[in-house]
Amino acid sequence: MIQKIRYVFLLLLSFNALQVMAQENVASRIDSLFSSFLKADEPGGAVLIAKAGQVVFSKGYGIADINTKEPITPHTIFNTGSVSKTIVSYAILLLQQRNLLSVDDNLLKYFPDFKNKKIAEQVQIKHLLSHVSGLPDNREVSKNHDFYLTADDAQNFAPVQQADKLEFAPGSRYKYSNPAFNALALIIEKITGSKWQQFVRTEIFDKAAMTESDITDGSHPETGVAHGYEKQNGGFKELDYGEEPTFCAAGNGGIWCSVTDLHKYYLALQKPAFLNKEIIVGSMQIKRFENWSSEKEPNNGYSWFITKTINGLERIGHTGSQGGFRANFQFIPEKKIFVTMLFNTPHNCDVLMEKIERILKEENYL
Repeated sequence: MIQKIRYVFLLLLSFNALQVMAQENVASRIDSLFSSFLKADEPGGAVLIAKAGQVVFSKGYGIADINTKEPITPHTIFNTGSVSKTIVSYAILLLQQRNLLSVDDNLLKYFPDFKNKKIAEQVQIKHLLSHVSGLPDNREVSKNHDFYLTADDAQNFAPVQQADKLEFAPGSRYKYSNPAFNALALIIEKITGSKWQQFVRTEIFDKAAMTESDITDGSHPETGVAHGYEKQNGGFKELDYGEEPTFCAAGNGGIWCSVTDLHKYYLALQKPAFLNKEIIVGSMQIKRFENWSSEKEPNNGYSWFITKTINGLERIGHTGSQGGFRANFQFIPEKKIFVTMLFNTPHNCDVLMEKIERILKEENYL
């Protein structure tokens, strides 16, 4: 019996040793990948990879601010761009869980001043959540550059309310829409009677223990955050709040997080911490409406995009791009793998995700 116990103990020790070696191999290879193109004295980024809730790799590269030379760490806060949309979506679904709205509600209920009332009657909240509303983006941001430097959610959605017609029947095809999420932010405010930013802080950030997160509310966060940059003429030019339009349109891209907090957000979705599990699962399922007419099959849920890894596993996530910032938030449910990247200068997150997946596959994580 003692020999048997000893044998089992040795097996467990060997298994744990192999796990540690595999994790060290993954960490070393991921570090080499990002060290190869992110320089210590330039804008860079942060990366976090987790398996079954445990962090496998977490590191920052480069500097958050060219002037202060503050180094990037896993706790540096970046603008997450359109990853913000997933959090706005959950704020809406949380209100539905409390019977304060329905995703079947039409826009006329919340925006009675739509120029064309028939448009507002046709478009429902669920269409906004899944980018199938057919609402035109008629903001003319380039033409009105200076105005959109400080335009808030209401000012970004106002031109859409003046549309004469839809681009297509709601639910029939896909077209990515930023103003749709400005509208969703405004709906949250109409129902709660307070700023949507505060609702998210209280009902999502606090419950997920996301202490390193903030939301654009008028101006963007000034301290403790990375600044966005674009490489230009051999140097770096700031491309951030004040230089890039729509930074104040917070509903479509105004949430700021560290990679550490994005991992907490992922964990909160798994527990779940702020919403019923069945609602979260449903939000991550592809939405194909009855009147779908596009030749291309849909691949998005309520804000989430459902794609495949290099070896055919389901991958759920969202990317973000605003000014000099780039973001990627991806998870592979079957393998319980989570990957997030945040940059303060443009890099191709899709290419990097593929390279990460190849490493994970070669190390038997995928």
